[in-house]
Amino acid sequence: MEQTNEMMIEFDSRSCNESFARVAVAAFMTQLNPTLEEVADVKTALSEAVTNAIVHGYENEIKKVTVSCSISGQVLTLTVSDKGVGIADIARAMEPLFTTKPDTERCGMGFAFMEAFMDDVQVKSAVGQGTAVTMKKRIGRIAGEYHD
Repeated sequence: MEQTNEMMIEFDSRSCNESFARVAVAAFMTQLNPTLEEVADVKTALSEAVTNAIVHGYENEIKKVTVSCSISGQVLTLTVSDKGVGIADIARAMEPLFTTKPDTERCGMGFAFMEAFMDDVQVKSAVGQGTAVTMKKRIGRIAGEYHD
């Protein structure tokens, strides 16, 4: 039976805490002996999810963002959650170039980047209750195949 290791951090929804989350998750995943590319992929996807929580979930109000991580075998699972405004239409929100803030520098590629850098991305949300983005990535590939 595979052992699971878990961690959770909670921080204020300030953009300066995005880098804190990136470093914490990168440190946690070192136990899997990831490549630099794998670390960069996870950090990029995590940045997008945390930024979405801060900018869209809380609309720049200062509240709490939670990042939880688990490792089971070679699979890293990350969940970024907020208790913000929620997403009314998840499928539409996940379309490339869609943004709810077209008057800002947002390009609407957050979910597309998450999907490009992670193996699986799931979004659960309820209007007025918040959003949870769960992403998975298998660490340790050989010639395009998984190994344990």
